[in-house]
Amino acid sequence: MRTGDMEPAVVEVEATAPPHVVEDCRGVLQVLSDGTVVRSSASPYAVEDRDDGRVEWRDAAYGGSRGLGVRMYRPKPPRERQGKKPLLRVLAYFHGGGFCIGSRAWPSVHACCLRLADEARAVVLSFDYRLAPEHRLPAAHEDAADALLWLRDRLALTPNNDDDDGVGSWLADSGADPGRLFVSGESAGGNMAHHMAARFGDSGLGPVVKVAGYVLIMPAFTSEAPTESELESPATAALSRDVAERYNRLALPAGANKDHPLMNPLGPDSPGLARVGGRVLVVVGGEDMLKDNQLRYAEEMRAAGNDVELFVLPGEQHGFFSSKPWSEASGEVVRAIGRFMDRDAAAAGSD
Repeated sequence: MRTGDMEPAVVEVEATAPPHVVEDCRGVLQVLSDGTVVRSSASPYAVEDRDDGRVEWRDAAYGGSRGLGVRMYRPKPPRERQGKKPLLRVLAYFHGGGFCIGSRAWPSVHACCLRLADEARAVVLSFDYRLAPEHRLPAAHEDAADALLWLRDRLALTPNNDDDDGVGSWLADSGADPGRLFVSGESAGGNMAHHMAARFGDSGLGPVVKVAGYVLIMPAFTSEAPTESELESPATAALSRDVAERYNRLALPAGANKDHPLMNPLGPDSPGLARVGGRVLVVVGGEDMLKDNQLRYAEEMRAAGNDVELFVLPGEQHGFFSSKPWSEASGEVVRAIGRFMDRDAAAAGSD
């Protein structure tokens, strides 16, 4: 080597591992190690397509700049009654998915709403809402309240004062009865239905639109102290402790635990149940990990003076209504909801 020549410097570059999956929710939501959120539009549940035309449906949007979707369903009137359409009760529905996954467009959710519209004879509106972890709680509950206010405004429209999106006319043509609105949801959606009952009760939507009841299908209520049904739940359950913990990590506000008031209505920081208004139906799966919290909720609701019905299906796991929408057990849920709504009509007729 000549004087002054230098050997080329060798720079060691530490290999950077590619991002890897750190959280996975049923294969349709993955969070990577670099914080990237990867979503799939596919549903984790394969269901039979029975959309045979007995129910008409269309999509619309609500939420202003958020552009959230809503799918609306109405049963076709029987052929012998093709003249004047009878008034139909209205059912607002919020899907489940741990506040992290789910969509009105999932075939499983679509099937639930087809069945509710057809068999319970209701105008059904299935609302999307913002999902975690991109939008942690309370984003979903804020969207649920916005959805009900959006629906209120369209149910209250007169035929000559329609909204820009035509939803008011569609609802009026469907025979939607603004005096018989029911608010429902499964799992996370059932949790949201409870909080809408606490916010709006039976009269908080104004003089024209009346909430006639709330339907909580296996509501997602948690607690820091594990319950007996949680401890006994097998790792292979549809909702296991591991899966539930994953949803909580992704959905709860930063630093919050499972006693957060939005997740535990019976928790130490919750406002209590006396403020909840309106009739409530609670549907419970006998093998649901969250069963004990749901049963305690119904018991405490009654103790607080609320009108509560409890419907338990032995042997059924969490989320069966949407994962098996055409099953006999789901049919029992639809019939129980129909009876719950019929009781409101009977009470109105006796006034």
